[in-house]
Amino acid sequence: MARPITSIADLRAIAKRRVPRMFYDYCDSGSWTESTYRENESDFVPIKLRQRVAVDMRNRTLETTMVGEKVSMPVAIAPTGLTGMQHADGEIHAARAAEKAGIPFTLSTMSICSIEDVAENTSKPFWFQLYVMKDRDFVSRLIQRAKAAKCSALMLTLDLQILGQRHKDIINGLSTPPRMTIPNIVNLATKPRWCFNMLRTNRRTFRNIAGHAKGVTDLRSLSSWTAEQFDPALSWDDVKWIKDQWGGKLVLKGIMDAEDAEKAAASGADALIVSNHGGRQLDGAVSSVSALPEIVDAVGDRIEVLMDGGIRSGQDVIKAVALGAKGVFIGRAFLYGLGAGGEAGVTSCLDIIRKELDTTMAFCGLRDIRDVDGRIIARR
Repeated sequence: MARPITSIADLRAIAKRRVPRMFYDYCDSGSWTESTYRENESDFVPIKLRQRVAVDMRNRTLETTMVGEKVSMPVAIAPTGLTGMQHADGEIHAARAAEKAGIPFTLSTMSICSIEDVAENTSKPFWFQLYVMKDRDFVSRLIQRAKAAKCSALMLTLDLQILGQRHKDIINGLSTPPRMTIPNIVNLATKPRWCFNMLRTNRRTFRNIAGHAKGVTDLRSLSSWTAEQFDPALSWDDVKWIKDQWGGKLVLKGIMDAEDAEKAAASGADALIVSNHGGRQLDGAVSSVSALPEIVDAVGDRIEVLMDGGIRSGQDVIKAVALGAKGVFIGRAFLYGLGAGGEAGVTSCLDIIRKELDTTMAFCGLRDIRDVDGRIIARR
């Protein structure tokens, strides 16, 4: 009899067995020493909750809004690169699971399935995350493609002007599709389920880029183009240009400092995300949950503040909400589910988080997620 799945950690263990090493490590790693990656998760632990008793716990609701959209709980799926390498057609599976769960799905520029692939296989508008490339014509066309797909929000990532060094990716020789080296062949031989599913799809490269960027005709030119295109000159003037190009709801991702939060609020964006890119950029930066309160205090009355980083349970969600976040994004948690079991695995991840969030809210003496605030945090 299979062991019951009771936590995100259970999904992580299954994903580690089923996903090829280079792609599992891509998901489950940070830059340099990985200290920020670890602290994103561990810094939730010291935050303690007030347990209340003899209160009416009936008729609870987790429904709220994120960026003006109704959501069944204050959780959205974060944009993650190479999602379709955790499981074949991964972005489509994750988007479908999010749609069934009533939460937003965000597609990454560096996805395996394209904007069009996801739009053709879902019925609810999703969000699109944009990286700013040196080729502004490509960026403009990417925005137009997101518009054509009826994406309901654009998420602009500000913290990837240059790439942080991730040692595991270098050691593993990360590429998509994986190069047929002897170590990779040996590892793939131990992942028959993954290989079987991948052989059934033709989505195995960055389909938002391949066939759309000038001069990209094969895997080699795609790799070269991608490595050279992230723009170190990105500035707040570019944020204005992108806002004008898009014309819809704009979310700024990668804010970790109150001064930058002030600029985000002044930019006219609809929301900002407190995020250190999952600890994959500046190693040694503070955790997202540690940065959250100062940013909420600085701009929370002028712009919607969301948070990304380290969410592994429903308790993490309610702690972030209590500290002022209007909602959170999950990245690794849903990727573990995806690697463990495709769409059903992502659904399992969301069900776990929903149940933990609902039960914790009840134990804290509240029935409506919109009533959660700093009162539920224990002061020691």
